[in-house]
Amino acid sequence: VLGFLVAEWTYRRYPEQPEGHLAKIRASVVNARAVADTARIVSLGDALLLGRGEAEGGGRDKDSILSDALEAVLGAVYLDGGYEAASQVVGDLFAGAIDRAAAAPGVSDYKTRLQELTVHRSGDAPRYALVTEGPDHDKRFHATVEVAAEVFGPASGTSRKRAEQEAALLACQALEGRETGGPR
Repeated sequence: VLGFLVAEWTYRRYPEQPEGHLAKIRASVVNARAVADTARIVSLGDALLLGRGEAEGGGRDKDSILSDALEAVLGAVYLDGGYEAASQVVGDLFAGAIDRAAAAPGVSDYKTRLQELTVHRSGDAPRYALVTEGPDHDKRFHATVEVAAEVFGPASGTSRKRAEQEAALLACQALEGRETGGPR
């Protein structure tokens, strides 16, 4: 529900933008970290009923829990109030994020940016490697990304996506630095 409605809101706010630009805006608004940030703004974590271990382990502030909870709330609004109600809630919660992403699209979607860079340069897509450690309630992910036989990283995060985004950021910085004559 969230992805569809954010895509619709994005198109309605920026109908003149090319499809690729709209897709980048949408991706930066609906990623788990951005959705969790929106959940934090409305203090959704305070309303969650968590098990003792998860509550003591900081679950009320975990991106994965907050983003899943907000998506569940939006799904419930859709089921209870229909399309119009869900669209209104998404607009109220995400219009600012859509506008910020439109002003600087792709800033937080480094995997897409790296994909565009590498395909343009060599025609090869980046390849990610992931190592997971820690107990289920407190996992850490470590990612590297290989581009044209060069490995960047490792980068860490509390989710696979975040670790891969951070590894992609490292690769983008290095590759773009080379293009501009900056540090390697």
